[in-house]
Amino acid sequence: MEKERVNQLYQQYPLLKEMASLKCVLWLNQYEKEHELVEAFTFDKVLEAEQRLKRFSSYLKVAFPETENCDGIIESEIKDISSLRHWMQHIGDVNIQGKLLLKCDHALPISGSIKARGGIYEVLKFAEHLALEHQLIRLEDNYSIFHSESFRKFFNQYKIAVGSTGNLGLSIGMIGAKLGFQVTVHMSADAKEWKKQLLRHKGVEVIEYASDYSKAVEEGRKQAELDPKCHFIDDENSQDLFSGYAVAALRLQKQLKDANIIIDANHPLFVYLPCGVGGGPGGVAYGLKQLYGEHVHIFFGEPLQSPCMLIGMMTGLHDNISVVDIGLNNKTEADGLAVGRASKFVGKIMEPIISGCYTVDDTFLFESLRALNGIEQIFAEPSAHAGVYGPISLFKRGQQYLNRYQLLNKMEQATHLIWSTGGNMVPMDQRQQYLQKI
Repeated sequence: MEKERVNQLYQQYPLLKEMASLKCVLWLNQYEKEHELVEAFTFDKVLEAEQRLKRFSSYLKVAFPETENCDGIIESEIKDISSLRHWMQHIGDVNIQGKLLLKCDHALPISGSIKARGGIYEVLKFAEHLALEHQLIRLEDNYSIFHSESFRKFFNQYKIAVGSTGNLGLSIGMIGAKLGFQVTVHMSADAKEWKKQLLRHKGVEVIEYASDYSKAVEEGRKQAELDPKCHFIDDENSQDLFSGYAVAALRLQKQLKDANIIIDANHPLFVYLPCGVGGGPGGVAYGLKQLYGEHVHIFFGEPLQSPCMLIGMMTGLHDNISVVDIGLNNKTEADGLAVGRASKFVGKIMEPIISGCYTVDDTFLFESLRALNGIEQIFAEPSAHAGVYGPISLFKRGQQYLNRYQLLNKMEQATHLIWSTGGNMVPMDQRQQYLQKI
């Protein structure tokens, strides 16, 4: 982007200067209620995804025995983490009111991150499409038949490719290889070595790039276009990924109800999601807004050096602006969030949905990682802790938002849900490195 254009943006959006000087900020979406929902995506696709995942539950139970307890449904629990409140208040110098819950996607079955739902869903949808097209199965059949040598041999004629910073590649690689597909994951420089090694161990081809996430996606897309038998999973634009992520909202609604947690005008729900290119948090946000409307308030958390969704949404430029354009380097230990340009597809859908975006320092991610591990005995990788900073950012910088929606006197009855992501796949030696990092 030209320097003159960047200077214009600085004048128009003073928050950009603070971001460029590496200050933690909270951007509030003033247009939240003015935009109309994007018609390109409808809730029917989410309901369809929920049904397809139910059909595949019999397959998942036999292919991945760890899903047997949850009847082949890829889901995580919600956990009360009120014992973390004192630490959060101390480190943030704030008073956090309301319930504190953790959505434990760091422990999701199969691939242990928020990406498991969307990534696995898109692969399963592709597998079902091929099986139906070749009359190998009918919708009413028992899908456990997908876990057979004849199906694996059939799927081995086909390829799946994806560009990833790590966790999406893990979810797609693990399910794709299990079904028998030839899978290629194009990994950016930010991806952790253990994730590459695990994928290779599962029989997945990993192609590494010295550049960032956008380049890995671009190269993956180019190579896939040359092969008619290759299905490219597009993290930036895929409606199937988005649908799979959004199914989480339907399940969360039931979990909150089962826990007797009321969400209404007097009991608002605040949700804090770590954000990279936007697909995972965007899907969840879309689903929650459909279910709870004005009673849910959703914030995305991003690293100081990689706030692509914040700058894309604040300026309205979406994927036409990169964090590099405002002088940031897109380097962060939160590998899943190391994205320089946000998804335009997701950003446009989020315009009437999210309440805001905030930035968080990498130092906090590791302090929070140690605190959650020490206080709650929960290990979640650095990316997940961008969510933990959400309530701190809201109570520290969100007075204007709370006043605007007359929420100040309702905070004691509020529920704050921090959405965790990767964790349970992290090897023990890597966990120790994270825990000891200063």
